[in-house]
Amino acid sequence: MTNSRRRFLKLTAGGVVGLSIGGTSLKAMAAEHVDPEDPQAKALQYVHKSTKDGQQCAGCALAQGSAGDAWRPCGIFPGKLVSSEGWCAAWAKKPG
Repeated sequence: MTNSRRRFLKLTAGGVVGLSIGGTSLKAMAAEHVDPEDPQAKALQYVHKSTKDGQQCAGCALAQGSAGDAWRPCGIFPGKLVSSEGWCAAWAKKPG
């Protein structure tokens, strides 16, 4: 009886961890791209492709995620992804 209870607890704990990690990655995959016509994006003059020399979302301190990703999360647009080649008025050069 003790082995069955112990096994049940291990499987339950593993399932909870698996579901929480799986849910996090599903949220990241389901994130929408920022729409340049969105009121917040318009207010910040967001564009998917920067015309400003050396100023792209990939080089911004507010960009999150992994370097080299074409679309990345940004602190300015929660729950949405910005183009690594994009730009907005909140652009701030990464330190270093």
